[in-house]
Amino acid sequence: MNNSRAKNKILSAIGVLAAGALTLSMAACASDTDTAEGSTDETKIVLGADDGTEQHWTILKDKLAEEGIELEVRTITDAVQLNQGVQDGELDVNLFQHLIFLSDFNVNSGGTLVPVGATAVYPLALYSEQYKSVEEIPDGATVALPNNPTNLARALLNLQRAGLLELEDGGDAFSTEADITSSKIEILPVDSNQTVTALKDGSAQAAIVNNTQAQKGGLGDDLIIFKEDLDNPELAPYINAFVVKDEDKDDPRWETLIEAYHSTEVEDAVTELNQGNLKFKADWTAADLQKELTGLEDKLRAAK
Repeated sequence: MNNSRAKNKILSAIGVLAAGALTLSMAACASDTDTAEGSTDETKIVLGADDGTEQHWTILKDKLAEEGIELEVRTITDAVQLNQGVQDGELDVNLFQHLIFLSDFNVNSGGTLVPVGATAVYPLALYSEQYKSVEEIPDGATVALPNNPTNLARALLNLQRAGLLELEDGGDAFSTEADITSSKIEILPVDSNQTVTALKDGSAQAAIVNNTQAQKGGLGDDLIIFKEDLDNPELAPYINAFVVKDEDKDDPRWETLIEAYHSTEVEDAVTELNQGNLKFKADWTAADLQKELTGLEDKLRAAK
């Protein structure tokens, strides 16, 4: 199968994968209230997140209360439901995804969601318990990486930057295994929850692991042998953002929400939660984010 046909086949399956590999479960629960719809009250915001129990949400609620806005955070552990909740009006806004994931939802699920404010970029690093540097990795070594399309492409780009493989035309945020033109390693795509397991059980000598899984799996920064430059403009598709319906993008509440999120107190709590492994992107405006999103959506549609 040629690269173009292989890429089209992968892209056509993203919608299904997003409902499986990219989510923790197919369950959702409401926190703080049992109301079924978002708020049209200018003094309240109903926000969906994949974990609304973290300390920074409490701090953010207090910051917004000082501005006369009540923040209700609902924990919803399914990514598709988080987006559909905003699309259907049950949520005002969500925060859990980067731009490329959002572009997939809009293109493959008919969404009309847009980013209104950036939060941060989180690393997708290469870990190893056997080798201290990329240069030590021998030819033919096995490297595990997440098999969901979004993180697979990003992992391949990382391995290319590390000098372990090459992608056709330099690759992009939609690259697949079919785009590999040369490689000194064997890649082992696995569920993102299994990347740490593959490293620890010896089925892989190195692994690309996202920040959350690395923390859960007890991988310290001392095991990182290659890390992205989070200031690299090529990582723009992976900026996380507050997301709303397009028709609601000019609501003045978002400016207050985003300013409160990037307060010193909230950023400090988020930094502590992620052990410093992030780069805040407060300088990205809503217009910047929406322009990047449009470009990603155009590429997805062209590849279908």
